Amino acid sequence: MKNILIPTDFSENAWNATRYALELFKNQDCVFHLLNSYTPAIASSRFMAATVQVGMFENTAQLSSKRGLQNIIKRICKTYKNPRHSFKTSSSFSFLVDEVKEAIEKQKIDLVVAGTKGASGFDEVFMGSNTVRIIKSIKNCPILAVPQYYEFVKPNEIAFATSFNRFYTKSELQPLKEMAKTFNATIRIVHVQYEIKALTELQQFNLSMLRKYLNDIQHYVHTVSELNSISKTLEVFTEELDIHLLAMLNYQHSYLEKMTRESVIKRIAFHTQVPLLIIAELGIHTSSRKDKENEMTFSK
Repeated sequence: MKNILIPTDFSENAWNATRYALELFKNQDCVFHLLNSYTPAIASSRFMAATVQVGMFENTAQLSSKRGLQNIIKRICKTYKNPRHSFKTSSSFSFLVDEVKEAIEKQKIDLVVAGTKGASGFDEVFMGSNTVRIIKSIKNCPILAVPQYYEFVKPNEIAFATSFNRFYTKSELQPLKEMAKTFNATIRIVHVQYEIKALTELQQFNLSMLRKYLNDIQHYVHTVSELNSISKTLEVFTEELDIHLLAMLNYQHSYLEKMTRESVIKRIAFHTQVPLLIIAELGIHTSSRKDKENEMTFSK
C-alpha cells in the first residue's frame, strides 16, 4: 500500500497533478492524502497572531478549505472510480512546507506529488514558488512535480540526469528503479558537460556503480554538450528522445540545485514538458547493512 501526498490550492494546476497521480498509480493500492494549508499574510507577524482579525480569517478559511477538499473528493469519485484507491483529507492553518514535513512523518508518505506553473511569461518563477519551497525543504521523501498542462502518458522512457560526481546508494535509486520496473521503462542516463571530455576516475567509478544497480533494467548512457544552461539542455534532450519522466537527485551541487540558481530560469522558467521526479538524498548512512556489504564487495 502506497501513501501519496498531494498538496492542493484548489487550482486547475493542482487538479492536473492529482489526475496524473491517479493515472500513474491506477494499478496499485494507494491512499491519497490531499492537503490544503492556509496562512494569511497577517499571521506572519507573531504580534498579530492572537488578534480577532486572524481568528475570523481562520474560521472562514477553515470552512473554505474543508469545502474545497470535499469538492475534490467528489470530483475524483465522479471521474475516477478505482477500488484500489482511498482518500484522506487534511486542512490546516499553517505553513505549507511545515504541514508537508509533518504529513511525511506521521502518514509514512512514499511520494509527494505537486503541480508546477506553466510557462506563460517573463515574470514566471521556477516551477512555482510553493513547489520550489517543498523541493528545497523536503530531504527525506521523493517529490514528483507535474507540469500544469501535462497530459498523462505512460512513462516508458525515463531520463536520469547526473554528473557522476556523487556516489548513489541503492536506497536513493529505489524510487527510480521502482518507477522503471512498474512501467517496463528504459532509463536514459544523461550527463551534461560544458565541453565534452573524458570522465575522471571518480566519475567512472560512480557510473560503474550506477550501471551495476540498474543491471536488471534496460538503460543507456548519453553525454550531451550544454546549451546555454543545464535546464535548456535537459529540455532539448527530453524533447528529442521523447522522454516521459525526468529524474534527478536533490543534493548540494546537483543539477537540480544549479538549475534553481540559473538566471535564465528567472526570465523564462524551466520549460520542461514532462514530470520531474526529485529523488531524496538519503546517503550511505541510511542504507541497509546488506546494501553496504554489497557496495564494499564491489569496490574491492
